[in-house]
Amino acid sequence: MLIRIRRGWELPESAATPEAVVMGRRGALGAGIAAGAAALALPGLASPALAQAVAPAMRNPRYQPGREITPEADVASYNNYYEFGTSKSVASAAARLKVSPWSVKFDGLVERPRELGLEDLLKQVRQEERVLRHRCVEAWAMTVPWTGFPMSELVRLAAPRPEAKFVVFETATQRDTMPGLRQAWYPWPYSDGCSVAEARNELAFIATGMYGKPLPPQNGAPIRALFPWKYGFKAPKSIVRVTFQAEQPVGYWEKLQASEYGFWANVNPEVAHPRWSQASERLLGSNERVPTRIYNGYGEFVAPLYAGMQNQRIWY
Repeated sequence: MLIRIRRGWELPESAATPEAVVMGRRGALGAGIAAGAAALALPGLASPALAQAVAPAMRNPRYQPGREITPEADVASYNNYYEFGTSKSVASAAARLKVSPWSVKFDGLVERPRELGLEDLLKQVRQEERVLRHRCVEAWAMTVPWTGFPMSELVRLAAPRPEAKFVVFETATQRDTMPGLRQAWYPWPYSDGCSVAEARNELAFIATGMYGKPLPPQNGAPIRALFPWKYGFKAPKSIVRVTFQAEQPVGYWEKLQASEYGFWANVNPEVAHPRWSQASERLLGSNERVPTRIYNGYGEFVAPLYAGMQNQRIWY
């Protein structure tokens, strides 16, 4: 007799949302995007074309979050973006960020270095919505419906050469809109990276929106990286440059304090940060404390990436 054990992300066909309901929701949301297009044309905000490019996408049910979605207001008002200040309340300062026009440069060990306008880039990928958990190294967490596309698609567009083993993502430096850049003791521009193998993993994601809308500036508009199994400082915001290289990069926080912030930075409740425990996390919105899960609960997708790496500091 065949015994089949269902994986955590699988759902029975009966659980699928009826097509008419999904399409009705998309139509209503699409109308909302269109109605707000004129407002999105204001200086510093996404252009109408870009707003339409990140209009609500079909949700991918493969990545079940296992917890409630965090209220949008909490996600948009509590985050780190040191270019705009060191507090968690940077939304008003970040509103000055100029996100249109926007382009992303591909360089380093690639077949053809080039720069792509974001709207052109988005025409070459298929976007989807994923509800993903986000775990900050500071032990707070949120669950967000992100719009975007697999990071593997970005790697495909970049066409790295065989000797490229690592990827570096660099954040924008707008000196007229980012007051934090005046703090010269920080190693600007913000950058961090991953291995090419991690970037090609199905869970790695490039986000262009959240809650069915373009990303707000404080959350990394107009394009950011997401590694749901890693601590959040590994997810650069407002990406302007993607560099492929042979040597392992040193990220922004690793440059500042290598004893606390390492290259791999995978979530592990059993390995404490030097100054606090990682055994539990505080959920934004409810402030409930819950146990931290290894790889932030995504081990079935990413654990094989680290086979044979027991001697490396892969947890922080």
